[in-house]
Amino acid sequence: MTIADNLRQVRARMAEAARRAQRSPDEITLVAVSKTKPLALVAETAAAGQVDFGENRLEELWPKADAAAAAGLNPIRWHAIGTIQSRKAKLALAPPAAERQSGSAAICLIHAVDRPKIARRLSRLAAENNQPLDVLLEVNVSGEASKHGFSPAGLADDLPSLLDLPALRYCGLMTMAPFVDDAEEVRPLFRQLRCLLQELRHTFPPAQFQQATWQHLSMGMTSDFEVAIEEGATIVRVGTAIFGHREYE
Repeated sequence: MTIADNLRQVRARMAEAARRAQRSPDEITLVAVSKTKPLALVAETAAAGQVDFGENRLEELWPKADAAAAAGLNPIRWHAIGTIQSRKAKLALAPPAAERQSGSAAICLIHAVDRPKIARRLSRLAAENNQPLDVLLEVNVSGEASKHGFSPAGLADDLPSLLDLPALRYCGLMTMAPFVDDAEEVRPLFRQLRCLLQELRHTFPPAQFQQATWQHLSMGMTSDFEVAIEEGATIVRVGTAIFGHREYE
């Protein structure tokens, strides 16, 4: 199957999951996870109508974004979906100065603000550059030691200070579920994140906290995106089902 075939299949599965949940497929954004994939595959996917692409590493995102722009690809929205190291936080705003080009792309959404320290650093850098950032807060709902993110209770404690940061716009929550054979095993985790978002909308309403829209749930990958959609995901991050396994790397 071609990339276009894979993409059509993923979108059909998304639409069917949305139908089961009595939702509109238009409510859900597909982010094609293009980490480690060459520009040729990004171009093929963009030609098939895909707009949103996600990269784990900021130092890999910028060269790919600039190469895509130079190649004249259809407009792409780039998502930073991986953990951001403090020493690389500047890359969330722009590529390294040596690589910066006129008209460089911007990151449309940062998915994985996972701790107060990186939130404060991103806000300071964004304020210095007069460049507010749209972010999601990563929550470790599974409690796995190997996963990044706020605990649900820790997020509730940290939010008042996070909402005081001047240059971050909180668009919602993100999580990474455990890798399991049966996606039904992670349904309770997706449901927990949805319930947490509902609590935040009530406790920190956008009408009062204008920098917090709480509109997005970024959850679900190749193995479990259908269950995530049924539980309220507005963004799913899919790589393998679109690009295939290592033969494409």
